[in-house]
Amino acid sequence: MTADRVQVVFIGAAGEMCRVAIERFAMASNASLVLADINTKALEPLVAKLPSERVITQKLDLFNEAALDEIVQGASLVVLGAGPYSRTSKPVLEACLKRKVPYLDFDDDVESTTAALSLHDLAKKANVPFYIGCGASPGMSNVLVVDATQNLDTVDTIDICWLVGDERPGIGKAVLEHLMHIAAGPCLTWANNKPTLNESWVETAYAPMVGHVGETLLHETAHPEPVTLPRIFPSASRIRCLGGLDPAPFNGIARGLGVAVRREALSLSEAVDFVSNLINNPPSTSGWTEMFSGLSAHMRGGDISVKELWQLVSYGAHALGPWRYALMGMIDQIRSGECTTGEILSFVISSVRGQTAQYRGSLLVRAVGTRNGHPAMVIKRTAKCGKDSFLMKDMAAITGNACAAFIIMALEDGQKRAGVFAPEDWAAPNVFYSALEKFGTPREEIVESLIA
Repeated sequence: MTADRVQVVFIGAAGEMCRVAIERFAMASNASLVLADINTKALEPLVAKLPSERVITQKLDLFNEAALDEIVQGASLVVLGAGPYSRTSKPVLEACLKRKVPYLDFDDDVESTTAALSLHDLAKKANVPFYIGCGASPGMSNVLVVDATQNLDTVDTIDICWLVGDERPGIGKAVLEHLMHIAAGPCLTWANNKPTLNESWVETAYAPMVGHVGETLLHETAHPEPVTLPRIFPSASRIRCLGGLDPAPFNGIARGLGVAVRREALSLSEAVDFVSNLINNPPSTSGWTEMFSGLSAHMRGGDISVKELWQLVSYGAHALGPWRYALMGMIDQIRSGECTTGEILSFVISSVRGQTAQYRGSLLVRAVGTRNGHPAMVIKRTAKCGKDSFLMKDMAAITGNACAAFIIMALEDGQKRAGVFAPEDWAAPNVFYSALEKFGTPREEIVESLIA
């Protein structure tokens, strides 16, 4: 297929992660780009960065079957960037199957991943490839697993780890809805050589996520990797996904609200709106100052005592509404030893003052098994994060960059396969890393080995 005949349709193109994927892919390809979204005005800043002769924008409600059918017809590849995938993937997959059009997404929901895998025989019969989970986690994380396990003769356990840093403000509601979904409730994982249901966010482990700052406490969470990877590593005794938020008190907020949603003490929309307001609006209007208004004078002066603020936090835990559950989640962190009282209070004070933490985020996999008859462990992780990083500036960057690399690979050889594929089924590590470099990712940022 020649470059001038390639047309890639992006559905949900205005999403933060999808915008990065589009921009990066456009740097490495001459393909025509159809950018579809229900909010075309939000596409204008992105379109201004792209070659106008290669870009078409189109308003699309992906739940409008006729409109969706029309836009996917004849595409070389349809990329779904609109979440949450538990709602959006089914109609787009069905449209692509009907029109026999290749499909790619960065789905991070277990239920929709399982539903997509069930379409394998139909996609194979239609002679089209469907690439699922092609983002950061899942996506690049799966590639790191393949890379790490290449250095082992046998594989016993695999930990897939992600850490999201402080990205206030600018986090979309679809991301927050996914967070509420995975912070509590059933977690389909792989334990004792078989599928197992655990409770999300309960089992914990440490991993050296960032630089030389020691190890980070992470929580087991429902993610697609433990669902897809056992197909490749059926002899592994344990495959799990562990995630975390930085600063650590965000984990308590997420867990507290997630549990409340599961118990139906809060609706999902109430929890998402609360967190969105808390993290995306200025402190004076976000709720932090409202909650702690009784000590606002001390906060301005910087002379608040730990005892005073702890008393207020404890009192706030008896309040009505989302604050009650957010605060109780942080208090539970103190009870479990995950955070100290001082760490929680420091986080609260900084948040009231509008201060954010230095960004700490990464992907890491840890594979344990044997090499040459001896126990061995291999760790692979992203090598750099923060404002000076190209690959891991934030989660939008790592997800968009990884997705763009998968798109490049899918267009290069996608016509050679048919069926439904997770990244470990088709994305060779070195080919993936080379694809990342095609739009400017520094090689030294992509992956580093800690132990081998």
